[in-house]
Amino acid sequence: MKPSTYSETDLDSEAARRALDYYLNPPAPRTEPDQLLWTARDGVSAEQAGEHAMSLLRCAATTAFESGSNAQGSSRELLFALMHMVNMARALLEHTQAVQRQQK
Repeated sequence: MKPSTYSETDLDSEAARRALDYYLNPPAPRTEPDQLLWTARDGVSAEQAGEHAMSLLRCAATTAFESGSNAQGSSRELLFALMHMVNMARALLEHTQAVQRQQK
């Protein structure tokens, strides 16, 4: 079969790609910068949230330490600096909780 010689029936490949992208890959919905990515479930107390945050920080510090133990040079220093910052955040959170307990 001979290829078509009519330019009106030829498909513009760029237009076809745009059309397929429009229907098959819709644009991501826009999110407001102030929207939270996630929230704690209803009924979670400040104390429970603090305990969970301390647990997450403890895991993050351990992960940084273990990763840093197997690294060398500036990567090792960076991971240990991260571990130090996580431990400082955890210490501040623990201090805040201790002060709140004393005030009760």
